[in-house]
Amino acid sequence: MFMMLHLFLLLLTTTITITITISTSHNLSYPHFQDLNVQQTIQETKLNPTQIPELPQHFTESEEQRPGKLKLKLHHRDKITNFTTTHDHRTRFNARINRDSKRVSALLRRLSDTVAGESSYKAEAFGSDVVSGMDQGSGEYFIRIGVGTPPRNQYVVIDSGSDIVWVQCQPCSQCYRQTDPVFDPVDSSTFAGVSCGSSICSRIDNAGCHEGKCRYEVSYGDGSYTKGTLALETLTIGKTVIQNVVIGCGHRNQGMFIGAAGLLGLGGGSMSFVGQLGGQMGGSFSYCLVSRGTGSSGSLEFGREVVPVGASWVPLVHNPRAPSFYYVGLMGLGVGGLRVSISEDVFRLNELGSGGVVMDTGTAVTRLPTSAYNAFRDAFISQTTNLPRASGVSIFDTCYDLFGFISVRVPTVSFYFWTGPILTLPAKNFLIPVDDVGTFCFAFAPSPSGLSIIGNIQQEGIEISVDGANGFVGFGPNVC
Repeated sequence: MFMMLHLFLLLLTTTITITITISTSHNLSYPHFQDLNVQQTIQETKLNPTQIPELPQHFTESEEQRPGKLKLKLHHRDKITNFTTTHDHRTRFNARINRDSKRVSALLRRLSDTVAGESSYKAEAFGSDVVSGMDQGSGEYFIRIGVGTPPRNQYVVIDSGSDIVWVQCQPCSQCYRQTDPVFDPVDSSTFAGVSCGSSICSRIDNAGCHEGKCRYEVSYGDGSYTKGTLALETLTIGKTVIQNVVIGCGHRNQGMFIGAAGLLGLGGGSMSFVGQLGGQMGGSFSYCLVSRGTGSSGSLEFGREVVPVGASWVPLVHNPRAPSFYYVGLMGLGVGGLRVSISEDVFRLNELGSGGVVMDTGTAVTRLPTSAYNAFRDAFISQTTNLPRASGVSIFDTCYDLFGFISVRVPTVSFYFWTGPILTLPAKNFLIPVDDVGTFCFAFAPSPSGLSIIGNIQQEGIEISVDGANGFVGFGPNVC
């Protein structure tokens, strides 16, 4: 998802430092230390969500449409009034980490089952479960699209690990609460159910048939599920109308879905929204997850035109056992401009499809294999001995008491990728407030498996582009 918010660049560069260099030397072009504005960061935790203006039903929220390009505004859940039940940062933080832990557990279980040749996901032929991050309550970033004809506006979660577009549908025998009216296919002139004999239906394991319509059912170990029919439907993004998109129309749904009507899958499979756009958009999209505390929206763009000039490109790593996920080649980690002593093999995807490094929009906190995390954390601690420590909080074991500080200097944190690019994060992407009184924690956590996940906290504010057709992911050059 992928934005070029040039109007904000000058402002953001005063508080965000993002440097990507191709040098593999320790003589890096970025500073080894950077300032974290403690008071400003704490103030940003007190943000008040604003009501997104309601649009006429024949318009959906967008920024720009040109031939071969689609652009949407991207909102964090805390910015949407109807999705936010509390303005207390500690409560929101605890809820976010709870969602995140469930998301990570689900991903680890899912990928371990895939490697073992098993699947607890009945819709495996889609390349992904239907509700993905949402079934674990981890939907963090939302867009607004129109479903049907005439279009009915709906908030949907974006999920880079899912390969389906899915919304709740009437008649709804069991549905969770959402902010918009539940979509009713009867009111759409373009809704067409998928027949049992369709090639689409034949691609789903354990597909059912009821009154000639292809039915799907996806269930999970935590009790979450979605059940319904498959259909072809028209989606509207801004002024662009996209016909014959395969969607799941859920009539019975249960889980921690929190407000949204459904999900827009951005995974690497052919049935994701990106995959279904195909040649129209060149298999490319770009996103920028807006930084916490800013008043702006992020953005999500589709099309070859969104691939930026000046990005640093890293090869995608294909995992045939998990084709929905975007794996990247990570070689190592750095603190304060120095490479941490971690074997590259720790981050390598093996021939069985286990391990590796996934970029995931639905996971908040980056997870690293325990041995890598311990070395990384210890390197950070060794360069922050001047900062007062605090007790661990939730999944974080390295925290600091910064009450009373205006700003502090902290060592840089960097990802070293294959082919040379080094991504250095802004301080607010790795030292985050967990309350509103000055407790900050190192925003990484150990993983009980060999899988590493680069989460959305570490991705915030950085333009990220996925060129699926050519097999690359790009970082920068823009910020949001």
